[in-house]
Amino acid sequence: MRRTKIADIFKSGKAGETVLVKGWVRTRRGSKQVSFIALNDGSTIINLQIVVDIDKFDEEMLKLITTGACISAEGTLVESQGSGQSVEVQATAIEVLGPCDSTYPLQKKGHTWEFLRDIAHLRPRTNTFGAIFRIRHNMAIAIHKFFHEKGFYYFHTPIITASDCEGAGQMFQVTTQNLYNLQKDENGNIRYDGDFFGKQTSLTVSGQLEGELAATALGAIYTFGPTFRAENSNTPRHLAEFWMIEPEIAFCDLQDLMDLEEEFIKYCVQWALDNCADDLAFLNKMVDNGLIERLKSVVGTEFVRLPYTEGIKILEEAIANGHKFEFPVYWGCDLASEHERYLVETHFKKPVIMIDYPAEIKAFYMKQNADGKTVQGTDVLFPQIGEIIGGSVREENYDKLMKRIEELHIPMKDMWWYLDTRKYGTCPHAGFGLGFERLLLFVTGMANIRDVIPFPRTPGKAEF
Repeated sequence: MRRTKIADIFKSGKAGETVLVKGWVRTRRGSKQVSFIALNDGSTIINLQIVVDIDKFDEEMLKLITTGACISAEGTLVESQGSGQSVEVQATAIEVLGPCDSTYPLQKKGHTWEFLRDIAHLRPRTNTFGAIFRIRHNMAIAIHKFFHEKGFYYFHTPIITASDCEGAGQMFQVTTQNLYNLQKDENGNIRYDGDFFGKQTSLTVSGQLEGELAATALGAIYTFGPTFRAENSNTPRHLAEFWMIEPEIAFCDLQDLMDLEEEFIKYCVQWALDNCADDLAFLNKMVDNGLIERLKSVVGTEFVRLPYTEGIKILEEAIANGHKFEFPVYWGCDLASEHERYLVETHFKKPVIMIDYPAEIKAFYMKQNADGKTVQGTDVLFPQIGEIIGGSVREENYDKLMKRIEELHIPMKDMWWYLDTRKYGTCPHAGFGLGFERLLLFVTGMANIRDVIPFPRTPGKAEF
């Protein structure tokens, strides 16, 4: 007999049908005559109840059915007598596929997030993380679907790179050299001529620069892949390995870019509401009881378009009226999360797209405004999160871009290919980057970014 997924049973199963289910035991309770097994196979947050008449089964086999054990159960679907599900299985045959040792750490009790991070190889079996990772899958599907329907092409950019898109220098090096016997020149600098690529290479922090190249040929592309940053940070918003979505669009101006950012994020949130209802209901109950209301509010509201200078004035007025911020506010400062969240959660009470940032605090590739002081950057600020999207119109003028590169002392040897796009048929273009895990923080209501990726990579943590 072929196995039926538990999700399919709840969708279309009818009383009287014979089914075969397989999964892991969440709990087992009952009396001397009957046992009730809560079974889950990962296809849904809802457990399927297996009713076992103890007299009809081997006693020694039943002893093996403990929390965490993997079993196969065949039986008849009957209308459930309890609440929370429409049907249950009256078992006629049970096989223990994988008994579970008594040291199994996921017993029926509350566990801290930190404890679960220490057993990341087992935490997907919990209700919370099962819900999170099903939502993660659905968000990936939504992203591909959105861009495909808009005529964007999925473009694969390299993971190993010789350029630093952000100019931060916090990159993981990639080398085949013997680290115990590094070859150095007369000045004590490491020689890379004998390395695999013949030069210093690192794991990428962004696919944007290569994405811009593709946009000048295909018109509109997006990347979706892992990126890496060797930033020694232990905040709830930072990972060393994370996933980025980065569209790049030719012939796109600032207004077009903001419209795309807003439409994209609303599409993803609506997809979650439409396709992850059970998992969101569970997280709304167990993690954040304002989650679903907040998701609906984002879909149903128009984002504020706010110049940086006006945002600074609002924050300065808040301080004048007695509001306390940990970090200072002044024109030219790089806004902290507390500033961004004040604008979104307290002042406007809706998402904000902040634009026209001071050039000094933004990347070299952003298009310069006529005032000579600001650039056409766009940050989408969200409740609970702060910045969720960072983007800009890209500087297409060769001379302006060259001047900015020289001001920041970016090595020309790493940028020649990027500059060629400004020499050979340059065009206005724009793009943005969305941190996938930042989106998942918002959609799931979780507070720590380490809890929305299966195996978080943070300083000192790479066990799994």
